[in-house]
Amino acid sequence: MPATETTSTSRPPEPDLLIRLAEAHRVGTAFRGWDGEEKSVSPQTLTKVLSALGVVCETNDDVVRALHDAETAPWRRTLPPVVVGRETVVQDIPVITPAGRRPTISLVLEDGQRRELELSGRAVERSEIDGVPLERLHLTLPGDVPLGWHTLHAAQADGAAAQCTLVVTPQRLNTTERLDRTWGLMAQLYSVRSRDSWGIGDIADLGQLAAFSASRGAGFVLINPLHAAEPAPPVEPSPYLPSTRRFFNPLYLRVENVPEYAALTAEVRDAIEHDAATLRRANTDADILDRDSSYAAKLSALESIHRVPLSRERQRSFDEFRAQEGQGLESFAFWCALAETLPAGAPEWDDQPYLDTRRLALADRIGFHLWLQWLCDEQLAATQQGAIDAGMSIGIIHDLAVGVHSHGSDAWSLRSVLAEGISVGAPPDMFNQQGQDWSQPPWHPGRLAESGYAAYRDMLRTVLKHAGGIRVDHILGLFRLWWIPAGGGSGDGTYVYYDHEALIGILALEAQRAGAVVIGEDLGVFEPGVQDYLAERGILGTSILWFEHDDDGPRRPENYRQACLTSVTTHDLPPSAGYLAGEHVDLRESLGLLNRPVEEERAADQTAQDAVLALVRAVTGPTAEADADTVQSTVEALHQFIVRTPSVLLGVALTDAVGERRTQNQPGTKDEYPNWRIPLAGSDGQSVLLEDLPDNDRFAALARVMAG
Repeated sequence: MPATETTSTSRPPEPDLLIRLAEAHRVGTAFRGWDGEEKSVSPQTLTKVLSALGVVCETNDDVVRALHDAETAPWRRTLPPVVVGRETVVQDIPVITPAGRRPTISLVLEDGQRRELELSGRAVERSEIDGVPLERLHLTLPGDVPLGWHTLHAAQADGAAAQCTLVVTPQRLNTTERLDRTWGLMAQLYSVRSRDSWGIGDIADLGQLAAFSASRGAGFVLINPLHAAEPAPPVEPSPYLPSTRRFFNPLYLRVENVPEYAALTAEVRDAIEHDAATLRRANTDADILDRDSSYAAKLSALESIHRVPLSRERQRSFDEFRAQEGQGLESFAFWCALAETLPAGAPEWDDQPYLDTRRLALADRIGFHLWLQWLCDEQLAATQQGAIDAGMSIGIIHDLAVGVHSHGSDAWSLRSVLAEGISVGAPPDMFNQQGQDWSQPPWHPGRLAESGYAAYRDMLRTVLKHAGGIRVDHILGLFRLWWIPAGGGSGDGTYVYYDHEALIGILALEAQRAGAVVIGEDLGVFEPGVQDYLAERGILGTSILWFEHDDDGPRRPENYRQACLTSVTTHDLPPSAGYLAGEHVDLRESLGLLNRPVEEERAADQTAQDAVLALVRAVTGPTAEADADTVQSTVEALHQFIVRTPSVLLGVALTDAVGERRTQNQPGTKDEYPNWRIPLAGSDGQSVLLEDLPDNDRFAALARVMAG
């Protein structure tokens, strides 16, 4: 055989067959970019993404076999991996059985009640798999199955059995129906400090901010994700790259509010107070935040407090918390204890005998991390209740990040439902012209469904437990995510599609049970119908004034969505004072993030700003130009504009309310810019503390604007 000839088993996949295989696994083969152009996905990307899904597709024969497997897979199981439906809807569920047999079907409800269900009498389809004749029957699920998490069982006469999770979700999230129009603050909690902070804003500061803003008429405070990072310094500064999305960061604990603090000896309290006093001096420093020093001091103090025995009542409360959070909490605490000494990526992370030994040796340290999560739970509960008691209609709105750190707790304990060799990000767009790689492993859609969405449910329950609402960052990721194969650039990916009916439905179910509203950050490139679908399910959208356009140019206020959180700016842009000055262009140019000459970028940005400001003037009356003397009046006019929209929620960035100019985050960078490390400061560059807010004229002016 000539050297240039290939055998049938080693031929590269035929393009048409590879595309068919990708479509069978809901992998995008083309996408429309932000510029409207259709772009094809390369065969190399398709092969790598399919491989990450567990599909062997290196050769043409592999692809042929994989296509056959995909077509026959539904016939190889009695029940679907999971069924997610809506309340009051009669639903048909396929049941696969050997020809001529009729399994007994029962439904066990969440509360333990059992119902017997009837199968249809006739097969709707027949097939033969591995020589066994099979039939597909239909199970009609009645529309009176209550909301919740149930289990379907199928039992054959010969003893064969199967089961699957059945989730019944709301048609529409009912908290949206009860929502009255209100405004609130949007803040990065770590940046918001008081005189009592340990250099970093904490949960007690959040309570103080909520109470103050409630006195000015605010109905909520929307904060950055409080997800846990590393268990000890140094810690990842980005709240959007956590070790877990389910549990909370002890960095935000107020040490003095732990009840056992009062039981410390005077000597220990004096030592803690000495460290705290040193850190409090940093509260008036407007330079870069030092999380690591604050966290190290807090951990040291908390270790001392942990040695104080709990009262019988508090021990009972701690035990109840552990039982409620279950194995997920235990796994997280074990990861924390391990991660304090075991390097990321070390082979021991996958060595079960080693892990079993270390679990016993680290029992005390595991107990410490369990205790820290209990404290977070207590302080967050008190803060949400305090916000409601202060008069807020919603209270604290927590933020849910898109994903987790590739070497974090979730990536380790939930690896069975995550995809390996893949990072999540975004394709190039107008504001991030080189695309984004968020360095996060995505949910594996098939394995997540096989698990009954348990990890997703548990995560939502913990975040929503003491929340009046939740903002879901990049909610479009519940429809499709941009998968980037390892070693590729941000533009070398493709979209992988998820069962959004299941993911959105479960989100609505858990939010309704928690009595919380849901806001989806639905900015960016999305497919037609996505925003309408979210509105149908009672999920609020997100509108940013600068990004809202229709065919006639900047969108008029009366044409904004009603079911929406509308604001002037977002944390990925400079505060309004900085944006008006074009600082977002200057920053991206200095970091080499532009794909065209900076002069062109500045001209395009100024043209876009001028169009928006012209509409603002037409709607609100004459406003001043954006220069150093009149920028505040322009910022107020921008907020007057959004007040004229019908949007049910209106957000005011705390940075706008005090005159800050610096951006919190420049997408597409890590250490090139001090992302997520900028403390709250005013227009004069001086630190702004919570105690300064009552006398802050800018805050008062914007509060009056929002009150109408």
